[in-house]
Amino acid sequence: MLQQVMTAPGEIEFREVPVPEPEENQVLVKIRKIGVCGSDIHVYHGEHPFTSYPVTQGHEVSGEIEKLGSGIKGWKAGQKVTIQPQVVCGKCYPCRHGKYNLCEELKVMGFQTTGVASDYFAVDAAKVTPLPEEMSFDEGAMIEPLAVAVHAVKRAGNVEGAKIAVLGAGPIGILVAQTAKGLGAESVMITDVSDVRLEKAKECGADFCINTKTKNFGEAMVENFGPDKADVIYDCAGNNITMGQAIQYARKGSTIILVAVFAGTAQIDLAVLNDHELDLNTSMMYRNEDYLDAIRLVKEKKVVLAPLISKHFAFRDYLEAYRYIDENRESTMKVIINVAES
Repeated sequence: MLQQVMTAPGEIEFREVPVPEPEENQVLVKIRKIGVCGSDIHVYHGEHPFTSYPVTQGHEVSGEIEKLGSGIKGWKAGQKVTIQPQVVCGKCYPCRHGKYNLCEELKVMGFQTTGVASDYFAVDAAKVTPLPEEMSFDEGAMIEPLAVAVHAVKRAGNVEGAKIAVLGAGPIGILVAQTAKGLGAESVMITDVSDVRLEKAKECGADFCINTKTKNFGEAMVENFGPDKADVIYDCAGNNITMGQAIQYARKGSTIILVAVFAGTAQIDLAVLNDHELDLNTSMMYRNEDYLDAIRLVKEKKVVLAPLISKHFAFRDYLEAYRYIDENRESTMKVIINVAES
C-alpha cells in the first residue's frame, strides 16, 4: 500500500509498504478522507515542539472497516468509521479517573506516533467510532475537530440559554459557535479581523459577526447581549490580543475558556482577572462522549460541516495541499485529502 511520510519540514515522500494485518483486538480500516489541521501545518513548517521526523501524518479521518482481527465482535466489514487518535497509557492518574485526554504519556497519531495517512490503517477497535451510514466521508473526517469544539463548549458546563462570545472565526471557532447553539445557547457572537472568515461564520449560523479591527469587543458585547454581556467567552485565537480582550471586557464573575493552543508565553493582566474574579479555564482535546455528541449534532443538523470544506486534494498531492493553505490562509477553512475516492 501507499504511505505518506514527512521526512523533514516541507518534504513528503510516498512509500510502498505492506498492508498491515490486524491483530486480535484490531480492525483494518480502509482510509477514505483525511482533514488537514493547524497542528499539521506546524509540522510542515518544522514548528511543532513535540513532533520529530520522519512522521506519517493524519489524525482527522474517515474510512470503512476492511478486515477484523480474530477477537473482534460487534463490527462488520464495510462499516463507516472514524478513529480517535489519542494513544494513552491507561495507568496514570488522569487515565484511571476517566480523563485520558490528559494522559501523562499522551501521544497523538500523526505527531508522536504513526498517523493514518496510508491506504489502510490497523488500529485497536477501542479507538474506532462508528459513523451513521448517511454521513459523508467528508463529514466523518471532520468529527475530530468538532469533538474538540464539543469538549471545549462543555468545559463551561450547561450552556443552555447562555449568551456566548467566541474570539476567532477559524474552523475551531466556527465549530465552537455552532456547538454552543446546538447545545442550547440563546445566542452567539463571534469575532475576527477577517471579513472573509466572518462571512463563513455567518453562513454557519452565528448570530453576530464582529470585526474587531473596526468595532471594540466590549462595545459589541453590550450592543448584542445587553449590559450583562456574555456568560462565557471562548478564546479560539489564542494570542495576547484576544486573551487581553476577553479579560478586559468580560462581565465580572463570568468565565473565559482558552481553546486555542497559545503560542509562546502569555502576557495577560492577572490583576484584572483577580479583581473581577474571572474563571479562566482551558480545554484539551476530547473524550469518547465528545465524539458521540459531535456525531449526534451533525446527525440532528444542529452543526453543518460542508460549508467549512475549502478544497480537496488527491493523496499524492499532499504537499500541494500545504502550499495551497499557505497561499490562501485567510480564506481556507478545512482542506480534505482524498486517500480513496468515494
